[in-house]
Amino acid sequence: MDERTLIARVLEGDRLAARALYEAHAPRVYRVVYRLVLDASLADEITQDTFVKAFARLAEFRGESALGSWIHAIAVSHVLNSFRSLRRRRAREADLDDARDVKVASAESDPDLRDRLAAAIDALPEKLRVHVVLHDVEGFTHAEIAQMTGVPEGTCKTRLMIARAKLREELAAYAR
Repeated sequence: MDERTLIARVLEGDRLAARALYEAHAPRVYRVVYRLVLDASLADEITQDTFVKAFARLAEFRGESALGSWIHAIAVSHVLNSFRSLRRRRAREADLDDARDVKVASAESDPDLRDRLAAAIDALPEKLRVHVVLHDVEGFTHAEIAQMTGVPEGTCKTRLMIARAKLREELAAYAR
């Protein structure tokens, strides 16, 4: 069944259709949120909140973008609006390897480099880390990121460029 049909059925109150939409989009939303907040339980909570908001506002979805992009925009907006309280709640940082359903690095990759890269990404300022995670890790386009964050596309590209420069600087010693 296509998404438009599922959306129509959800709007009519079909809980099975709602479950199908949730199951289709929740894993990727969770991964994005987890990589931004670095806390599994908080990522679970924000993912659930995202879908509560998405289903409550589903009638507002105009179909101008993909449903997944629209849901991710809600998730990213929720994360960005929550960062101040997240700083207080985040007493310890979780390792990226703890994320459920995240692809495992290949056996040939250097675990020390992976750890250093994860630490370097985590150390980026939030506004830069968001762009690295969404573009380089999750594969969203600059246009999609601009829509999710409410920032002009050019600013998204600039922030990504600055973030990559900071990562290169941070990892330069390791490359030698």
